[in-house]
Amino acid sequence: MSEPAAPRLPLQSLDEALARLLSAVAPLGRVERVSTFDALGRVLAAEVVSTLDVPPADNTAMDGYALRVADAGAGVLPISQRVPAGSVPQPLQPGTAARIFTGAPIPPGADCVVMQELCEAVEGGVRVKTQPSLGQHIRRRGEAVPPASTVLAAGPTLDAAAQGLAASVGAATLQVAARPRVALFSTGDELLMPGEPLKPGAIYNSNRFTLRGLLQGLGCEVIDLGIVPDSLDATRAALREAAAQADLIISSGGVSVGEEDHLRPAVQAEGRRDLWQIAIKPGKPLAFGRVGESWFIGLPGNPVASFITFLLLVRPVILRLQGALSLQAKGFSLRADFAWPKADKRREFMRVRLNAAGGLDLFANQGSGVLTSAVWGDGLVDNPPGQTVEPGQMVRFIPFSELLS
Repeated sequence: MSEPAAPRLPLQSLDEALARLLSAVAPLGRVERVSTFDALGRVLAAEVVSTLDVPPADNTAMDGYALRVADAGAGVLPISQRVPAGSVPQPLQPGTAARIFTGAPIPPGADCVVMQELCEAVEGGVRVKTQPSLGQHIRRRGEAVPPASTVLAAGPTLDAAAQGLAASVGAATLQVAARPRVALFSTGDELLMPGEPLKPGAIYNSNRFTLRGLLQGLGCEVIDLGIVPDSLDATRAALREAAAQADLIISSGGVSVGEEDHLRPAVQAEGRRDLWQIAIKPGKPLAFGRVGESWFIGLPGNPVASFITFLLLVRPVILRLQGALSLQAKGFSLRADFAWPKADKRREFMRVRLNAAGGLDLFANQGSGVLTSAVWGDGLVDNPPGQTVEPGQMVRFIPFSELLS
């Protein structure tokens, strides 16, 4: 007599599942100080406060001539000095002009800069061919950053602009969240590594590469435990090894209810776990729990399901572990240039690409195993449950650029 089928788990909404994950985990609280040069992609752990004015003195935004507005119509103005960037100018003599170059400090007494294209260099000086206004082309001291102002709050992931801003106020180092230590492994006797002969019934392990890359892009220290055989003992051993050195354990595959899916009993034996069914497509099964002091998240094995589930559920967890304040990716309303006539009861995430007309094209095969769609696409259409799509309809588009960092 066959064993009774496992009870069907209720479907959780994506929002409910994410809220449960984020309420369970907390920022690690580990910080370190790094060179501002090396801070790209790190989460800032302490605000950056300027101790100086930026710019430190009034300076010119243009190559041209510094003069007094009142002298502009006085005919040919003698050139009394030349002021390149980095020099210290002398006070401007009345009735004269100073030749000045972008970024150079304004000579005391000058109250405008006239760009060189509106001036005519003549024998004995310069003739101004326009009537300038007071303060024209002068960048005032402290207009970009006044002293004692917070230029960067704690919590954002640092990009190149933030690095430059920190450098502009003299911050040579920054206090950032330490990199989360994430252990990664895949389960499945059918998995092989590229370069190995492909045996009958075997497949190459793409998830190991995809998930490793996603983790590295989020600033994690990846502990790669490779491929774990389909056995309870091997899976338990992998979990113990991972928990001994990681803050978070990520696995792919083996989170279903089949006889060869050993992650559920292994996590239960080594710690505690829940198995969730998330109402999204692609992706549905998700295991969440704790092994020792490490959090555990088990992702589905299909490549696109694993990829999208990571972006939607694991990425916010990793950002939270680092103390990031912004955890949700931004979505935008764009025009669908495709039809999706069959609604699904689950919330769907379709791989799409921006076209030259400003709309979205749909990848033809939306199967959960077609990783080509993720490479081809620019992002995802977040389609609500029970929703069809007609050409011209506005849909919610989440760019991959919002989800990959």
